[in-house]
Amino acid sequence: MSRSKAPRHAIDISEDAGVRYLHFGSDWIQGAMRIARPWSLELPYTRDMLFGLLLREPAEWPRNILQIGLGAASLTRFIHRYLPRSRQTVVEINPQVEFVARQYFKLPDDPPRLHIEHACGAEYLLAGGPTSELLLIDGFDPEGRMGALGTEPFMQAARARLAENGLLAINLLGRDRNFKALLARIREVFANRTLVLPPSASGNVIVLAHNGEPRHYSFADLEQRALALKSDTRLDLRPTLQELRSASGEASLLF
Repeated sequence: MSRSKAPRHAIDISEDAGVRYLHFGSDWIQGAMRIARPWSLELPYTRDMLFGLLLREPAEWPRNILQIGLGAASLTRFIHRYLPRSRQTVVEINPQVEFVARQYFKLPDDPPRLHIEHACGAEYLLAGGPTSELLLIDGFDPEGRMGALGTEPFMQAARARLAENGLLAINLLGRDRNFKALLARIREVFANRTLVLPPSASGNVIVLAHNGEPRHYSFADLEQRALALKSDTRLDLRPTLQELRSASGEASLLF
């Protein structure tokens, strides 16, 4: 476990129109939960974080998930409910975030399937350890900075922690002045085995990466998978898929 000190920023909760929001001492939204549907993914970028579910066989993947950054536990709740074969490890530097997630955001209490590690995400990955089939990285400070999570050593460590069939999904801010440099760093580390999803209305940009050989995915097949995923989980990735298809002008996606 990392010995890094937990951040001292405030953790605030707000509610509006049936949605509960998490803030880190500012108006900037760090996470959200629709109170009537706590297992749904309220913020569009969190839906895109799970775009990889369209690219692997859902009956077998992912068996193990490593998540850097807990926030309002949106991804954690969804995975726990709709991916029952998966086991999750979530790394969160601030123990208070876990407390707030349990009190206000229905963080599941299921030690056999969900383990919360209080540690710096960068130090945790750099220390090495077992590989994961899905690695989700969503960590910012109150000013929207990634810090060590945006460095080349961290990206190299993330690549090393991916299983053979693993996928990385990382949340970037398109408005960040370092966005282009961060994207170039990811592409270099992963030898251009990357997929940049269309930006959400909030400016979040999800980047996917993997270690394997590039594959062609038929957009027609992906649309069928998206329909099945929506039927099973209410997660609708068709808008993102349609934007990708329109932008590419091709019948298949190479990733």
